Amino acid sequence: MRPPLEKAELPADAIEIGRIADAWGIKGWFKVLPYSASPEALFSSKRWFLLPPDRPMKPQRATEMATSKTEQTAWTEPVLLCVKEAKDHSDTVVACAQDINDRSAAEALRGARIFVPRSSFPAAAEGEYYWVDLIGLQVVNREGIDLGQVRELMSTGPQTVLVLEAAPASEGGKSIERMIPFVDAFVDGVDLSGKRITVDWQPDY
Repeated sequence: MRPPLEKAELPADAIEIGRIADAWGIKGWFKVLPYSASPEALFSSKRWFLLPPDRPMKPQRATEMATSKTEQTAWTEPVLLCVKEAKDHSDTVVACAQDINDRSAAEALRGARIFVPRSSFPAAAEGEYYWVDLIGLQVVNREGIDLGQVRELMSTGPQTVLVLEAAPASEGGKSIERMIPFVDAFVDGVDLSGKRITVDWQPDY
C-alpha cells in the first residue's frame, strides 16, 4: 500500500539512512530505525524521500489489514515525506510529518526506506568522516602499495574498521579482503577529493 504522499524524484545524491519501523501513538508519529548511532542527517533534513521495503515486512494482524480498494495502490516509486519534527526517544528516534495525521497513516509508512540528499548532511567535525564518503576510496600504504578499495565499514564497539577488497593475487583467484582499524595509529590521512586513504599497513598483515 502506497502512503498518502506525493510522488517525487529521488535526488541524484540520495543516501539511504534508515527505515520506518512502525506507528508510535495515535497522532501520526512513527518510529525510525537509523542506520547510524549518530543520526544527525535524520535531524538536519526536513525532506525525506521514501521507497518501499525491499523485502516484505511481517504480516499485520487481521484487524489492521482492512482497507479500501483505493488504498491498495502498489507502491513502487519514491514519495516525499515533509518532516515536521524528529527527535531521540529512549533508544530510538520518533518523528512526525505533514499529511501523516493519525495512526493509520503512520502504519502505511511501515518498513519504508528513508533517503536524504548527501548535500543536506550537516558538516562533519574536523577529523571526522561520514561512512558513506569513505566507501569506494582507494587505500594505499606509505610505500604507495595499493591495498584495495573500501567496500564497507564495520563498528567493533570502541573503533571503526575499514573493510577493503583487493584484486586477486592471480588470475581466476578470489579477491583479497583486508581489515584495517580506522584509528590514528594506522591511518595517516584521508583525501576525499583525491579518493584516497593513506595508511601505515603492509599487505601481509
